[in-house]
Amino acid sequence: MKYFFLSDGWLIGRIWELGGLWNEIAWRRKPEIEQTTLCIWENDEKLWLYRVEDAILMVEVKPSLEIAATMTNPAIGQVVLKRLITADQAIVILCNSTDLNSDS
Repeated sequence: MKYFFLSDGWLIGRIWELGGLWNEIAWRRKPEIEQTTLCIWENDEKLWLYRVEDAILMVEVKPSLEIAATMTNPAIGQVVLKRLITADQAIVILCNSTDLNSDS
């Protein structure tokens, strides 16, 4: 499994795997992406921990319309590509966080 943190209110866009963009027809399924119940607070932002399957290399994320409307300088079509981290890296980030929450 791989992991990434995503700000509350941001959405997942396209998914990349080794052969390029995730192709649901070729894979015969959607990619496995799951929001966990763990989050941290960083710079007054709530960041949720997501778990993804190993076949996923990169995830495109973008702000929801509500979040984009509140940005002081929103770029049209603003998208961020998230690098994925290992379980060990996620644990280090969670352990080093001064404000860890679990939404169970």
